[in-house]
This record gives sequence, structure tokens and C-alpha cells, in this order.
Amino acid sequence: MENKRLIPYSVHLREDIYNKLKEAAKGRKATALVRDAITMIVEGDDEFNGGYNKAVRDVIAVIYADQWCKTMGVNGISMANYLDDLLQPMLVSQNVKNGTKK
Repeated sequence: MENKRLIPYSVHLREDIYNKLKEAAKGRKATALVRDAITMIVEGDDEFNGGYNKAVRDVIAVIYADQWCKTMGVNGISMANYLDDLLQPMLVSQNVKNGTKK
């Protein structure tokens, strides 16, 4: 299971960028939008792989949020942990250094 701990990090933006971010994030929290963008850049994902990894992570989050997946289990392992173990290998990793492909 990947570490879910989030560490705060402050980013200063020009006012025009801030306003565009605020507008783009209307139905969604700006924090999540910025976090997802930074994660894609740092992991060096191209557009497709970044979207794919985001979808897999979203599925994992839904599984952990589901009441049944958290409470049901077999052999001492919750269904959420079992499914997490199945989905984690599906994440696409790339050889990257400082956010650029090698």
C-alpha cells in the first residue's frame, strides 16, 4: 500500500495564474488539481500515462472509501487492501530525473 500521508507545500502564483486556477477548479478543489498536476510532472508521466495513473489512484481511493470494501475481508486481509495490492502493479512508472524523461 502506498503512503497516503500528505505534506503541506506552499506555492506562490502570479495573480493571473491564480485567477485562472480558481476558474478551472470550479467544481473541484484547487488543491487536488494542483497536487495532481505536480504529481504528473514529478513522476515524468506523459499525458496518457499520467491520466491512466490518476484513474488507477482514483479507483484505489474509491475502494478505500467504500464501507463494504473496508469491512469485508478474507484470511485477515480487508477487501480494500487486497484490491489495492492487485491495482498497485498497474501503475505505470517511467525512468525520470527531475521531472524529465531519461
